[in-house]
Amino acid sequence: MENNTDALYFNLTMFINIGHYRYPAFVFCLLIYCFVMFANLVLITVISREKSLHEPMYLFVACLSFNALYGSAGFFPRFLMDLLSDSHLISRPACFIQVYVIYTFAAYELTLLGVMAYDRYCAVCHPLHYHRKMTIKTVTILAAIAFIYPAFSISACIFLSMQLPLCGNKIHKVFCANWNIVKLSCISTVRNNIIGMFVTITTVFCPLFFVLYTYLRIVLVCWKSSSEFKGKVLQNCMPHIVSFATYSITVFCDVSLSRYDLEKVNPILASILSLEFVVITPILNPLVYGLKLPAIRKQISRILLIDKA
Repeated sequence: MENNTDALYFNLTMFINIGHYRYPAFVFCLLIYCFVMFANLVLITVISREKSLHEPMYLFVACLSFNALYGSAGFFPRFLMDLLSDSHLISRPACFIQVYVIYTFAAYELTLLGVMAYDRYCAVCHPLHYHRKMTIKTVTILAAIAFIYPAFSISACIFLSMQLPLCGNKIHKVFCANWNIVKLSCISTVRNNIIGMFVTITTVFCPLFFVLYTYLRIVLVCWKSSSEFKGKVLQNCMPHIVSFATYSITVFCDVSLSRYDLEKVNPILASILSLEFVVITPILNPLVYGLKLPAIRKQISRILLIDKA
């Protein structure tokens, strides 16, 4: 395939032969997928049913859960099929669709976390003006921006990648990734790199630095406040901090991994590091927000008690 400039299939080469252990691995991953779907659906259902939770913070949590369902649906079905298969070929259209879903999932997560940081900033630093600033209209606009901009910007990146003639079909991942496809190009990828860098800055680094800025402002406000106020702020902000820190670390691991020659890295370690951001976040978010935010935890407990009765 080295001279083929129109590969119809890509070969995902990071899958390793684990023999009969593939079946326990399949069951384990299927259980993870089922938990992700169930936990996030529960969170969305509780927030949508309970009018007391129709507040900006909880609506953004529901958006995070929806994104988790979206990203998991784009990753797990294909991954589960590959676990049981001896061949790991994926068609060109299916590969680019998976790239789009996984990359938009990743970008939505960061933009939503950025929007949630603004919500926490308004609640802590401008409490008297919070309800005037964070109206339903404002929440709708912020959520729309968080979803629409990444959708179009990542579409542009993938469109450019689809135009490249390729001199190979091996992708050293367990899922399709845009950077790995671009590296297969037979021609210069300067245009792809420039657009990719712009999209990365606007969808990754801008939300990242904005979150850090808002929490710096929150820390400065808390520094001059009472211990009781600090405790309330910490209780409300901790789930967001945990989500943001965990997601940032997992994305950093995946990006760092893509810069190494994966053939020289332990395949099991490489697989685990590359899977972190598509697996850990969808699992962690419903646990963090469902268990840590008192209002959501109370409503979930009430619904469970009603169902048992």
